[in-house]
Amino acid sequence: MTRMPALFLGHGSPMNAIENNAWTQGWAKAGQVLPRPRAILIISAHWETHGIAVTAGAAPETIHDFFGFPQALFDVRYNAPGDIALARRVVELLGPDPVALDPERGFDHGVWSVLAPMYPGADIPIVQLSIDRSRPDRWHYEAGQRLAVLRDEGVMIVGSGDIVHNLRAVNFRSGVTPDWSPRFNDTAKRLILARDHDPLIDWSSLGEDASLAINSAEHYLPLLYVLGASHADEPVGFFNDEVFAAISMTSVAYGAPQL
Repeated sequence: MTRMPALFLGHGSPMNAIENNAWTQGWAKAGQVLPRPRAILIISAHWETHGIAVTAGAAPETIHDFFGFPQALFDVRYNAPGDIALARRVVELLGPDPVALDPERGFDHGVWSVLAPMYPGADIPIVQLSIDRSRPDRWHYEAGQRLAVLRDEGVMIVGSGDIVHNLRAVNFRSGVTPDWSPRFNDTAKRLILARDHDPLIDWSSLGEDASLAINSAEHYLPLLYVLGASHADEPVGFFNDEVFAAISMTSVAYGAPQL
């Protein structure tokens, strides 16, 4: 079986789910050229928990976890099936840490806003893993290492967030991008290409740029799972590589040279 890629997708605004732009076109291309997974395990910035959980329903609902957007966005439904067998496999791989199977949890916009352009047919089973904020940063990286075997079992591992994400630090109406925003994005890319993961795990060691760019960290932590799930001997590259204001749309692809 072909080893599935591991992707970190900079997801930006939920409006991308209903817009046709360079970023959605990049996600669509990824869905067209990458090997088709039998299932997807995704870690989104928008499911933070105390304790680890995975979705375990047969037909998870589409969660609209935002306000103030057009009705067309609230009308979006992404009816991809769940995968209870994969959920149980995640429980096994993350043991002995306890993982709760959540049959009621649906997919938040960090899931469907990126997967809808990639796989518009919504016909690939999906399991979402929560971000346990009680865990230290290194735990998330090591969880990615434990989950990496899934890539050889036909499962694509996806992190959905933003390398740079600080909505409070800038005025988006002004259109001004502060110098620390692309500067930290470039630092992260340099370390990713060098496969120097320790500074990315201990991101506070990277100084004020990191503190401003990462801020509350929920959008950054999905990257650590993907770094952990990567292999040292596989190609790594970037697409949708753009920073505006304090949002990085930069996406990272392991095992996907065609992107």
